[in-house]
Amino acid sequence: MNYDVKDMALAEDGKLSVDWANKSMPVLNSVKKRFSEEKPLDGVRLGACLHVTTETASLMETLKAGGAEVSLCASNPLSTQDYVAAYLVKYHEIPVYAIKGEDRDTYYSHINAVLDRAPNITMDDGADLVSTIHANRGDLVEGIIGGTEETTTGVIRLKAMAEKGVLRFPLIAVNDAKTKHLFDNRYGTGQSTIDGIIRATNRLIAGSVFVVCGYGWCSRGLAMRAEGMGGNVIVTEVDPLRALEAVMDGYRVMPIAEAAEIGDFFCTLTGDINVIRKEHFLKMKDGAIVANSGHFNVELDIDGLKEIAEYKGRIRDYIDEYQLEEDRSVYLLGEGRLINLAAAEGHPSSVMDMSFANQALAAEYLVKHAKELEKLVYSVPEDIDKEIARLKLASMGVSIDTLTAEQEKYLNSWEMGT
Repeated sequence: MNYDVKDMALAEDGKLSVDWANKSMPVLNSVKKRFSEEKPLDGVRLGACLHVTTETASLMETLKAGGAEVSLCASNPLSTQDYVAAYLVKYHEIPVYAIKGEDRDTYYSHINAVLDRAPNITMDDGADLVSTIHANRGDLVEGIIGGTEETTTGVIRLKAMAEKGVLRFPLIAVNDAKTKHLFDNRYGTGQSTIDGIIRATNRLIAGSVFVVCGYGWCSRGLAMRAEGMGGNVIVTEVDPLRALEAVMDGYRVMPIAEAAEIGDFFCTLTGDINVIRKEHFLKMKDGAIVANSGHFNVELDIDGLKEIAEYKGRIRDYIDEYQLEEDRSVYLLGEGRLINLAAAEGHPSSVMDMSFANQALAAEYLVKHAKELEKLVYSVPEDIDKEIARLKLASMGVSIDTLTAEQEKYLNSWEMGT
């Protein structure tokens, strides 16, 4: 087995951290137990490009328990927890190719190392495996039955490929599962993004003007948490419906060009490119702090920021100071990469429990149904979504009602009026 991790001596720390995460992942643990008995992925080669975190380790354990031959690389150069990478290699003999802080060439060499193992199923967070296959590794397509995608940005890319008719195998949009985006994106991203910003800066949120770019599920979570910590939240949007919703939720809404002049903190979570641009950086006041929690750092015009900066320097872990004209400085966090993983530990394991249960069950679904699927992007089947919610509620000791026969008849009929 070959692999590329930072330091195998970190494996013991990884084991402790993964064990701790597993204590808050009852749904995935129940899937792992069933997988170990039934082996639904027996003999399947599964290549994963995900954030290499403690929660991801639990998913890898589950997939391997189900019989899969798993390999793993990072889906972002700054998101790897090196002790987790070492743990998976040492304790589970899973080929891992991931080092925190790896450069672009190493990042793509790691993606290709996973693809060299000729996966039958791809498992992406950002669609880099799928896009690399379509761009450079088309020889692998014949052996691929399908793939899964974890995040909004990746689903956007895949749906664009499907609409243009270039997608060469079916994909399941795990991100679109209700037990994923309603919880992971909102509560996970909201908490972990605030965590990353505070760990990087140790600055007070209360009393500050906190600008959230976008108002999708991730952005809503961040706006909610920033407000809860006393921030005065401003939302910027391009979608009138989402902007209206933000207004109704009590936030100020304005264009980024206006928000740039008054914000203390800025964070992008849109999945789009150049949301905060050079002309916006030029309007920011001295000391403005800028971060991104979208999947790719393209949400920030970092090249434009470099062009207008008279000086750039690293002043603290995960903080780069860009000195502009008139003795003003803008501070960029985590090189513009997703701050919740660059400077913190990502989502809490209790929400990743549902997200990764979706991943595991989606992989099982592909094995059972791939021959029936076209080269399109599919949602997670509703019965899987509801089963994960049911298991999560049970693990929390929460009971709910069931419909009576009379209620079911009423809901399925039209004869009974007022």
